[in-house]
Amino acid sequence: MAIDMDTVQWRVIADWAPELLRAAGVTLQITVLSFLCALTIGIVVGTLRSRRTWVARLLGLYVELFRGTPLLVQLFFIYYGLAQLGLVMPAFTAAVVGLGLNGGAYVSEIVRGALSAIGRGQYDAAHSLGFGWVGTITWIVMPQALRIATPPLVNSFASMLKDTSLVSLLAITEMMNIANQIYSRTFRAFEIFAVVALMYFVMTYGFSVASRALERRLAGAGGLGKAR
Repeated sequence: MAIDMDTVQWRVIADWAPELLRAAGVTLQITVLSFLCALTIGIVVGTLRSRRTWVARLLGLYVELFRGTPLLVQLFFIYYGLAQLGLVMPAFTAAVVGLGLNGGAYVSEIVRGALSAIGRGQYDAAHSLGFGWVGTITWIVMPQALRIATPPLVNSFASMLKDTSLVSLLAITEMMNIANQIYSRTFRAFEIFAVVALMYFVMTYGFSVASRALERRLAGAGGLGKAR
């Protein structure tokens, strides 16, 4: 089947470009705030789960819950379900909380895996110098673990950027929401969603390139090879 490119009207995009660019800024803002929330949760949960305690088992329920249920269901529950119980929050806040909690479950596994890659000798050396468990994790082990975890963490950021498309269902004026609004007014689906897909690709690809560059830099400095 041939595609008639004469019917494509790119002028629609030119007319709505300012709106799409503003929406892209909102998308990035949600992504950054959500990832900072996920990173904080992930470091805390991943660190605590690296020890075999009842707290680790309890936090394991959180990880399995958020990894085992769809993100869209989680967003709806936080925004609509909790509001029914009296916990009302703005759509933007609900999006950040939902993405942060979901991302935190995945980040915690990245952090836990990175911590397990640190040789036992690092812990023993720290203890011999008088460090307690908290001091050992904070000053000795975690800096090495985060260097190991950096590439997958950057990939998690890119994945979260794509997941923000779901928050359009919470009536947030991010890219997918604006794209749907433009489509409802112009009925130019091909042009609109092709450009939005390209915008997502450019942002995601940019972070992927940064991830590879950072990985090469850490490898060149020995950051990825001396953790043991």
